[in-house]
Amino acid sequence: MKLRHALSVSAATTALLPMVLAAAPTAQAAPAAELPSCYDVSNGQHHNNALVGRSFGVPASITLGTHWTTYTATLTNTSPKVLKSFELSAKLGSYVYNEGERDLSPYGDLQYWDTSQRAWKTLREAGGDARGAVPGPKALKPRESVHVQLRFRVGKDLPMDHAYDAFTGLTGTFVDRYRNTDCTVSGDAGGSFSPREG
Repeated sequence: MKLRHALSVSAATTALLPMVLAAAPTAQAAPAAELPSCYDVSNGQHHNNALVGRSFGVPASITLGTHWTTYTATLTNTSPKVLKSFELSAKLGSYVYNEGERDLSPYGDLQYWDTSQRAWKTLREAGGDARGAVPGPKALKPRESVHVQLRFRVGKDLPMDHAYDAFTGLTGTFVDRYRNTDCTVSGDAGGSFSPREG
């Protein structure tokens, strides 16, 4: 599912909710990574009705270069239950629809603000993609929110030989149960943008 279609905007439900800052110093294990998604095990019957996302600051387009674009992503537990084995990750990329198109992720930089160390931290996978895990709480209580400040940029070396359906965002994942099977559920907060030459 495309990130932009998975985004939920619910400013009214989260305006006065308690918050959890995303730079909780605890590193997390990744038990959720070994589980199937609840959407898959339910043949599309299970939907995310618990984790609502919103973001502020992702523009419709950005200029290639060294300038950072900063935005805030918020995920809120709108359900009456505690979301357990909670994990956060962030990504920067683009959808690839046709042969010859490329993902812009290796040409971009993505960082999150670590509130405990008061510094920007870079997210980069071993393969070069601008994405990775973000520190956060291990559980999210009912009506609790997690807020993350992120920033990104895309270098001038990005080949502009085709249009890019680009996106950036924060994903929260937690473990749920569907018909006696442990599985994962995710919610997103972010936005889509188009890169342009300056």
